[in-house]
Amino acid sequence: MALLALAPILTVFVLLVLLRWPAVRAMPLGYVITAALAMMVWKMPPVVVAAASIKGLIICFTLMWIIFGAIVLLTTLRESGALAVIRRGFEDISPDRRVQAIIVAWLFGSFIEGAAGFGTPAAICGPLLLALGFPAMAACTVALIIQSTAVTFGAVGTPILIGMGESLDASALQAAAAAGLSREALLHRIGIFAALPHSIAGVFIPLIMVCVMTRFFGHNRRFRDGLGIWKFAVFAGAAFTAPYLTLAILLGPEFPSLVGALIGLAIVVPAARRKFLLETVTPWDFPDRSNWEASWTGSIAAGTGVYDGAGTMSLLRAWLPYVLVAVLLMLTRLPNLPVLQLKERLTSPSVSFLWQNILGVEGVSQKVSLLYLPGTVFMLVALSMRWLHRMKPGRLTAAWKEAARVLARPALALVFAVALVRVFIDSGINAANPTLESMPLLLAQATANLAGETWPFFSPLIGALGAFVAGSNTVSDLMFALFQYGVADRTGLPHLVILGLQAFGGAAGNMITVHNVVAAGATVGLVGVEGTLIRKTILPMAYYILVGGFVGLLFAYVVFSGVF
Repeated sequence: MALLALAPILTVFVLLVLLRWPAVRAMPLGYVITAALAMMVWKMPPVVVAAASIKGLIICFTLMWIIFGAIVLLTTLRESGALAVIRRGFEDISPDRRVQAIIVAWLFGSFIEGAAGFGTPAAICGPLLLALGFPAMAACTVALIIQSTAVTFGAVGTPILIGMGESLDASALQAAAAAGLSREALLHRIGIFAALPHSIAGVFIPLIMVCVMTRFFGHNRRFRDGLGIWKFAVFAGAAFTAPYLTLAILLGPEFPSLVGALIGLAIVVPAARRKFLLETVTPWDFPDRSNWEASWTGSIAAGTGVYDGAGTMSLLRAWLPYVLVAVLLMLTRLPNLPVLQLKERLTSPSVSFLWQNILGVEGVSQKVSLLYLPGTVFMLVALSMRWLHRMKPGRLTAAWKEAARVLARPALALVFAVALVRVFIDSGINAANPTLESMPLLLAQATANLAGETWPFFSPLIGALGAFVAGSNTVSDLMFALFQYGVADRTGLPHLVILGLQAFGGAAGNMITVHNVVAAGATVGLVGVEGTLIRKTILPMAYYILVGGFVGLLFAYVVFSGVF
């Protein structure tokens, strides 16, 4: 049964990565195979498959809302002339594309992840790098690789507070209480045990990111060009991960990514301006555009077509839309914010859509809080630029039309990708006798049986599997946290170490999850190259999982063998 449960994942992997099908062809076939397995083997009633698929459509709508908002923000910044000013500003910090990638993707992207989560950094950083003159494929690859360290504490700690908090049952909480840990203290400790391996693996993510970039998109196609700034890259990695770990220990899961990235930016940007650790480094750039491969570019040209009508627009005014996005995301994501309570207002039932028990299927429901989605923030800020940047109405209209045109192409692939995921996850609602576990849980149990005492090494892989399938660290934790707790309980392993590794792996899986790849590609105008992107990001993901596995063994059997 475990091999059959693996079939949907293998189908998507083979079609996208090995056969290089575009997602618009691969995902419909993957959905058909998953639905057929669900009905014929798992005995899911057709109405349950339909309900899960409808839930997927609703989730897909929310994803497209975010993507559309991100593209609107980009095209409006282009039409106002702000992108030309922003590009000049980054070139003033450093003309080196490797340094620009570290600052925009690793640090600014991690800050956006901390504020909004759920793939938002790729939706913002990919288009921004594209506007700076990066090839679309390079911009997307870089934006996906940084979907790792910051993700566990994304959206103000949602994967820990909701993913872990809602998954662990009463017996797990009672056991923690017997060990002197309240629910809040337990979640705080899980965050610490996730931050520890992240702070080790994450230090080298900027270096890996620039090495991948120079290997696949450089004139000489070699890793050595990325290693040329290894000192600065590791420094930038530590400038984020050191405060990140400190904040996880001292304050809890809401702040490591959000505040840690701001501290990193405050350290790294002035250092780059002063050429710290870059004094003898020759700036690196992409080849001349005439030498770019066709697959590198999408429907949005890199750094070209940027309307330079901003006149004397200051750098601060050009950046103001991004500042507003960051501020609004923080204001709307911080829970119980004094006086405003925006999160509670924007997610209240009165302004949300809820389809409870879709098609009458108990347990399959979906809520959409449209006003709370990051896409709404992006669109509101884009509209405000009519006055902030004194735009002509015609240019604003042109920006929105262009965004709609770009979004239309990947929409079909995204619809089938998310529907496939929901059927896969909801396969536990079935009429088999006895009732079968869902496909992801069967896969996890089979892995646990094979792993035995080496489970800490494989624990991050299960988290990554959940994120690959569901496209979310939070959903991965919801699916597998209780299972991981149970494995730790049965084997006598430290619960906190194993749960931390689950959260760690769930973050790493975001680098290759299919609908994140489709969505990130859409924001830079790339369609049909999802397999190519996964092939470029799977090695960084494998590095991350391997580091987590070895650290897990060390923590479980040596360093923290006596903890709860």
